[in-house]
Amino acid sequence: MEMDDELDAGPIRVVLVDDQELVRAGFTMVLDAQPDIEVVGEAGDGQQALDLLRTTAADVVLMDVRMPRMDGIEATRRVVSGEGGGPGGDGGPKVIILTTFDLDEYAFAAIKAGAGGFLLKDAGPAQLIEAIKAVHSGDAVVAPSTTKRLLDRFALHLPDTEEKASGALESLTEREGEVLRLVARGMSNAEIAGRLFVSEATVKTHMGRILMKLGLRDRVQAVVFAYETGLVKSGQGGDAW
Repeated sequence: MEMDDELDAGPIRVVLVDDQELVRAGFTMVLDAQPDIEVVGEAGDGQQALDLLRTTAADVVLMDVRMPRMDGIEATRRVVSGEGGGPGGDGGPKVIILTTFDLDEYAFAAIKAGAGGFLLKDAGPAQLIEAIKAVHSGDAVVAPSTTKRLLDRFALHLPDTEEKASGALESLTEREGEVLRLVARGMSNAEIAGRLFVSEATVKTHMGRILMKLGLRDRVQAVVFAYETGLVKSGQGGDAW
């Protein structure tokens, strides 16, 4: 598969986007110490990031939210749409939003714009590295419990799309619907496998079919979809972790 070829081709190429030079320097120091991750560029705002990504091949972008000229939400929307595809790009790199607790609403908007995940700015080096690898592989949502917390907080602002999406939900098998509910409640592949008494590979297969049937890019969008359609209600899933 193309994804396997890409993962084997070399280190994960990361672009850092933050208006604070000290923040970028700290991330660069952590990431460049990893043999399988390489920082290939830095930008101080969203517009500069788009300009950079047109000439620099990248796999993952660490994107701050609040920046001058163009904020991280608009920049994420444009990167995901392919505007920041880079030389030989196939739709653009994946985006991880950098946020803080008091900026949750911005992280939520960025996920709606197509970000592959998000991370708190004070995350430790291990979390940062794990997040980059997870989003690059497309295997897991970054901090799924945080995704749930965001959606619980902003569920009232989600559009009422239950009727519109009923047909899409009906396309799922009973087991696929069960997997989607557990993903939306913040469970990892390993936790879902344990709950359903199946292998992690089986969970991944179900997840791939769910994304394909619903026309979604990744697990983050699957979580948002589950809340938007009422498959999971705000406040549910407390027993999932």
